[in-house]
Amino acid sequence: MKIFLYVREGCCLCETLEGHLRELTLDQLKPPMELSVIDIDDVGIPSSLRVRYDLLVPVMVLKNELNSTSIPLPRVSPRLKGEGLFRWLQSACNEAIGSI
Repeated sequence: MKIFLYVREGCCLCETLEGHLRELTLDQLKPPMELSVIDIDDVGIPSSLRVRYDLLVPVMVLKNELNSTSIPLPRVSPRLKGEGLFRWLQSACNEAIGSI
């Protein structure tokens, strides 16, 4: 499974969350996760994504690539990092996976 982080260049909240997520060992989540960061303003990004997340970034979306299921995760406090962020992410992913 992958966690897609939709961001915008120059967004301090986006940059902070991305940095905190990159410090985590996401492959130790259950199930293991992989982070993919997508700038919604990049050329080639579908306009539907840009419109959907324009004013909401940063947004994390859990994607199951086996069946193309996508579930947005709740917003997380930008102050959360390290072990606290890891535990929050595990809980949010468990809840999202349970709703599939």
